[in-house]
Amino acid sequence: MSDLFPQRIVCLTEETTEWLYLLGEETRIVGISGYTVRPPRARQEKPKVSAFLSAKIDKILALQPDCVLGFSDLQADIASALIRQGVQVTVFNQRSVAEIFSMLYQVAAMVGQAAQGLRRIEAMQAHIAAVGQQVQALQSAGARRPRVYFEEWDSPQISAIRWVSELLGLAGGDDVFPELAQQSLGKDRIIADGAQVLARDPDIIIGSWCGKKFRPQLVTQRTGWEAMAAVRGDQLFEIKSPLILQPGPAALTEGLDALHAICAGWMRAQLDPERA
Repeated sequence: MSDLFPQRIVCLTEETTEWLYLLGEETRIVGISGYTVRPPRARQEKPKVSAFLSAKIDKILALQPDCVLGFSDLQADIASALIRQGVQVTVFNQRSVAEIFSMLYQVAAMVGQAAQGLRRIEAMQAHIAAVGQQVQALQSAGARRPRVYFEEWDSPQISAIRWVSELLGLAGGDDVFPELAQQSLGKDRIIADGAQVLARDPDIIIGSWCGKKFRPQLVTQRTGWEAMAAVRGDQLFEIKSPLILQPGPAALTEGLDALHAICAGWMRAQLDPERA
């Protein structure tokens, strides 16, 4: 039966690497993305063969993979080059929470761990439901949901991708640019004029600048933003990009928890002015 499953897998992005480690199938991985930080041991154990938009094709071929896992149209050129060399490539394009769960199940099934994968997925879904119950309890007590501006990049300013926007909603906040979240490409989520953010007056600003350190002082210095509720209330936070911008296990667990901690803290402060 083991011959039915890939034995030598290259993961071009972090989420499949983390998932395979969680499933106990890390021995199948022969190459990873240079951006991988989860789990930390992967960087010491596995050869780094790609960035995000580029890859060392010769190095990947030398590893003799029987399966390469990638993410989105952004890696189409890498996938095409490998396919021309006869390599099996599977590229997922998960953009929503539901699509992330679907990807996780498919990868688990590919390595013969469908049952374990399903158990882990159900545990994550139960955790999401529990977070939702906590949010509902705060709302029932009279707390208002905060308006949240999530910034994925600062120059140009790019708002939240779909799975982040959805997780934000599950965590208790309302994305101030829900219409942009439906756009899969970052270039289609660019906010050309900071006045657009000011007009929506978010209560909270969360930055996750794709690996670059979030600098709140640069945000508060933007023209007119001193009048924004989030700035007046000193409600600027950072969530590290590996936790929330990885469309895989991290976003559904620690990423969600980080969003919930911020939103629930704000909601509790509405119920207890002494905490505001």
